[in-house]
Amino acid sequence: MLSHNPMGHPDNPIMTIAAIILYLLLLSHQTVSEEQVYVIGEKGENTTLQCLDHPVNMSSVLFHWKKDGAVVATQNPSNPSEHLSILNNGSLRISGLLYIDEGLYTCECQTSNHSSSWQTHSNVQLKIAGGPTNISLDISPATLLKNGTLYVNKSADVHFFCSSESYPSQNLTWTVENLAQDNPDRASGNKSALEFSISEIQPQDQGTYTCTSQNTLSMTTVNKSKELLVYYAPERHPECSWEVGNEPSDVLFICTWYGGYPVPILHWHEVYEKSVIAKGPTINFTSKETERLEILVNRHILHDKEEVKCTGLHVTGVEKSCSFNLEIPFPSGNPLVTALEGSTITLSCSETNALPPAKTVWKKMDDVINNTMKYIVSEKIPIYELTIVNVTKDDAGIYYCYSENPLGARELEVILNVKTSAGNGGAVVGVFISILVMMTGIVVGVTVYSKRDRICIGLGFSHLDDDRGDILSLVDSDEEEIFSDSAQQLPPLTNGHVTTLVEIHRIPSISHEENADRTEHTGQAHPDQTEAAHQLADGQGPL
Repeated sequence: MLSHNPMGHPDNPIMTIAAIILYLLLLSHQTVSEEQVYVIGEKGENTTLQCLDHPVNMSSVLFHWKKDGAVVATQNPSNPSEHLSILNNGSLRISGLLYIDEGLYTCECQTSNHSSSWQTHSNVQLKIAGGPTNISLDISPATLLKNGTLYVNKSADVHFFCSSESYPSQNLTWTVENLAQDNPDRASGNKSALEFSISEIQPQDQGTYTCTSQNTLSMTTVNKSKELLVYYAPERHPECSWEVGNEPSDVLFICTWYGGYPVPILHWHEVYEKSVIAKGPTINFTSKETERLEILVNRHILHDKEEVKCTGLHVTGVEKSCSFNLEIPFPSGNPLVTALEGSTITLSCSETNALPPAKTVWKKMDDVINNTMKYIVSEKIPIYELTIVNVTKDDAGIYYCYSENPLGARELEVILNVKTSAGNGGAVVGVFISILVMMTGIVVGVTVYSKRDRICIGLGFSHLDDDRGDILSLVDSDEEEIFSDSAQQLPPLTNGHVTTLVEIHRIPSISHEENADRTEHTGQAHPDQTEAAHQLADGQGPL
């Protein structure tokens, strides 16, 4: 009868567990001994994979290399390869790396004592990195300058695009170098292309834009940059001004146009002649954003009533101008002045038309009058005054208000008459007599007008002033039967016309009614009435 041995029974679970643990220990020991090395190579470059822990006696050792388990290179091959070769120390040299060279390489060696066994000494993981290459940068819409700089106009919508090739992957980043940017990073990503846009770009957005591509495996970095400028024209129009030169025939024209980038080009020209007087870009520079063009012009190229214009042209295509019309001087004032001897008189003239402004002086004959004890010259533009102190007969004569600008010169004649005090007394008497005669005429005219009724009737009624009670009555002849009883009827005129009776009633202090009653009682006309009636009948009485 066999004895029972639990350890030797093939179905014993303890034996099975022990065997598994032993296998894992052996496997772990083998993995540690075969330590793996990582090598990164650049596509197109050369690399060498080292065979580590090989025997010291190299003469008795043979080497070969495997890639992913397959032998790819042997020592002293019958057909040597330029791409893969084993060096004397057992290292593997790969020339002109290709993406297909990527993989797990194993170095194995064999000694002469153990000709039938190969021992593994190195495991090398080869990674191939390519790029970044063919990096491209585009900014649109933008204009390329001769120096390679790009520019865009202010308020434009600008698109930025960058791409490159890289293996196995890459990181792309847009940055801008500008002190005005607090955060220089614009965009980033790990795709083959990266783009972004800026709407209504402003001057603070200008700078050097850089696209950076970095290989995620080799960490190789490639940059490409473009400087971008933001151009803008001045918002205002140019300003035209002028200054009188040292000589009266010269004028300094000044044209400024501020607030643009870059500076514009200015030129002066006459509108009628279309000829350019002077052209910029600049003469006096005050800052990078301004321009000032000055020209000194002589009168021989200028014309009266001519329009002179300064035109500014900016690289953005904006064109603006300013202009003014040239005018020759035309002084005006009182041409005739009278002064009393011993008094102080002021002659004045004004000049408002001249452009460019004229230089105005006072002259007597051809001599310019300056400030002295006798003459005081004052200038309150546009009024120019000459004051003469203690006027004498010698001061009488012609004075000239002389104005000159680069277009020409004109003068105003002022005649000064000097009168003595006696002559002035005669003038006063003459004026008094004239006023007296005029007043007398007015009084006579008023008197005649007020007495016009008496003048028209005649002197025969002058006694009416003494007796305001007389009444003149004209009665048509058809009514003569009324007076047939009280007055004698006048004979008819020979021409056949009816005779008109005139009856004059004298009104005493009693009322008219009482007088009428008295007449009715007496039945007779008053003697004066009868007499007046006879005078009228004879044609002699006053009408």
